[in-house]
Amino acid sequence: MEYLLEGIQGLINEPGRIVMMIIGCVLIFLAIKKGLEPALLLPMGFGAILVNIPASGAINQVIGGLIEQNGIIEWLFEIGIEASEALPLLLFIGIGAMMDFGPILSNPKLMLFGAAAQAGIFITIILAQLLGYPIADAASIGIIGAADGPTSILVSQVLDSKFVGAIAVAAYSYMALVPIIQPIVMKLCTTKKERQIKMEYKPASVSKTTRIIFPIAVTVIAGLVAPASVSLVGFLMFGNLLRECGVLDSLKEEASSHLSNLITLLLGITVSFSMYHEQFLSVDTLIIMGLGLAAFVFDTFGGIMFAKFLNLFSKKKINPLVGAAGISAFPMASRVVQKVGLEADPSNHLLMHAAGANVAGQIASVVAGGVLLSIVPTFMGGAEQGFNLITWFIKLLGF
Repeated sequence: MEYLLEGIQGLINEPGRIVMMIIGCVLIFLAIKKGLEPALLLPMGFGAILVNIPASGAINQVIGGLIEQNGIIEWLFEIGIEASEALPLLLFIGIGAMMDFGPILSNPKLMLFGAAAQAGIFITIILAQLLGYPIADAASIGIIGAADGPTSILVSQVLDSKFVGAIAVAAYSYMALVPIIQPIVMKLCTTKKERQIKMEYKPASVSKTTRIIFPIAVTVIAGLVAPASVSLVGFLMFGNLLRECGVLDSLKEEASSHLSNLITLLLGITVSFSMYHEQFLSVDTLIIMGLGLAAFVFDTFGGIMFAKFLNLFSKKKINPLVGAAGISAFPMASRVVQKVGLEADPSNHLLMHAAGANVAGQIASVVAGGVLLSIVPTFMGGAEQGFNLITWFIKLLGF
C-alpha cells in the first residue's frame, strides 16, 4: 500500500509521466489497430510506459533505498546501444539477408535514385543548423531522412545526441506513414501524364558470382570512401552474402526471420529508455518531428526531380514515381509507387523498377549514415565546436 501511494504521488508530482504513458498507449494503438510498424511501435510504446512508472524497476533496482543495479531496460541500452551499438548493427544482418540486389545488378542505373533520394538528409541538417542546433544534433535529426530506423538510432547515439528517443520515434513513425506521406508528395510533384509513363522490365541474367562479389565490393568501396560506415554497410552486406552464397541457407533463414524479429523487439523496447518524460517532453521533440517530416518530403522530392532530370536526356523515359522509391523504407516505398502508378494507369506496373530503386536506397542511406559518422566528429571539438554545415559547404566550394 505504501508503494502504491508513493507511486500515485509521483504521478501527481510529475504529470509528464502520465503524458508519456498516454503516448505509449497511442503507439501501441497504432501498432495493433492500424498495423503501423507493429514490431517496433508496440515495444516502444510499452517501453515508454515501463520507464515512466515512478521508481520503475525497469530502469534501476532499488533495495533499502539504495540503487543496487541497473534495471533491464537501462542495462540493454548501455550494452546494446550505448557501449557497442550491437542491436542496430545486428539487425542489419537480418535486413541484408532479406534483400535481393538482383534488380539493381540487372539495371545499375537504379543506384542513382538511391543516392538522389538521400537529399532530404542534408537539406534537413541545414534546416536544423538554421534553427540553432549544433552539428551533432543537426546531423542526428537529418538522418531521420534515411527512412531507416536502425541507422537513425546508431548515428544519433554515436554522435551523442540529446534526442535519441525523439529521433527514433520520428524515424519509425514516418517509416510507418510512408503509404500516407509519399502519395501526396508524388501527386504534387508529377502530372498524371508523367505517372502514366510505362517502363519495360527486361531483367538481365545476374550470375551467382556477380551476386557474391557485389556485397564484398560494396563493403570495400564504402569502407574506403567512409571508413566509419564499415560496420553499417558491412553487416548489411554480410547478411546479403549469407543469402547469396548458397551454402548457408539455414543461417540465412534464421537471420532474416528469427534473428531479425528478436533484435527488432529488443531494439524497440531498449530505445524506450530515451523516452523518459524529462527528456522527451519538450519543444525540441515537436521540432524534431517536424524536421523529420521535412526530411521524408525532401527525400521523395529529390528522387522524383532526379528522374525528371534524367528524362531530359533519355530516349526511354523513366516514370518519375520510380525516383520516389529511392528512400530506404523497404519494401513499403516500392509498393506505394506501384499503387500510385496503377491509379494513373491500371496497366502500368512499376513494382520491379521501384524495388530496384528501393534496394539502392537502403544501401545509400547506410552509406550516408557512415559519411556523417566520418565527417561530423571532426568538427565537434575545440575551435570547430560551433561548426556550421552551411559555412563548410561555402568553404568547400572555395568561396
